[in-house]
Amino acid sequence: MRNEELHGYLIHHRKYRERSHIVHLFTQEHGRVDGILRQTPPPQYQPICLQASGKSDLKNFTKLEIVNQPVFFFGDAFFSGFYLNELILRLCPVEVEMPQTFVQYHLVLQQLQQLAQHENPHIFLRQILRQFEHALLEELGYALDFSTDAQQNDIQETQHYIFQLNEGFIPTAQQSRSTLAGQQILSMRDYEKGRDFNPEQLQLLAQLYRQMITSLLGERPLKSRQLWVQNTQSKS
Repeated sequence: MRNEELHGYLIHHRKYRERSHIVHLFTQEHGRVDGILRQTPPPQYQPICLQASGKSDLKNFTKLEIVNQPVFFFGDAFFSGFYLNELILRLCPVEVEMPQTFVQYHLVLQQLQQLAQHENPHIFLRQILRQFEHALLEELGYALDFSTDAQQNDIQETQHYIFQLNEGFIPTAQQSRSTLAGQQILSMRDYEKGRDFNPEQLQLLAQLYRQMITSLLGERPLKSRQLWVQNTQSKS
């Protein structure tokens, strides 16, 4: 890159030397981009514009502009924003454009600002997080076929299945909390992008995407999820 203008968001930053920071951005043009910023990092969750130069994995960032007014999240919105940023930092490859995920990220940040005023914030939050995960996993190459099992046989409504990330839906004779009903899996066949998930789909995706994301992350759990659980337990 040579003085290329990037538009996006700050995902994470850490101190580097005396007056600089290593920053991780999620950009419209190149997905995740890492670099060195020789000034105070911008707030998270605010659209920014800057210039990037350099051939290495760490670019030099200059001419930073903050596009909108500050955005502050509290409660569940705060932990959700932390969760989104941690997923991007941990799962998105460097300098690989991810247009659908970027659009969904931008949309979720707007929706999180409305969370406290929503008539059913719990369901609304589940919806927008599943929609983000759906876009992210598809663009990472983990789109699922909800019509066929691991042996390329049609999913059967009355059959139960276990899910394996690199294989798919595997029929099983034993039913447990970790198994998925065929009817539940088939409910995703008619899903159209942009629509809300129905309750059955939300239940399926919550179970399925958590398993997929945990497998992709490996041995290091998400800090955002741990803090979210601790915060919830402290209130009970």
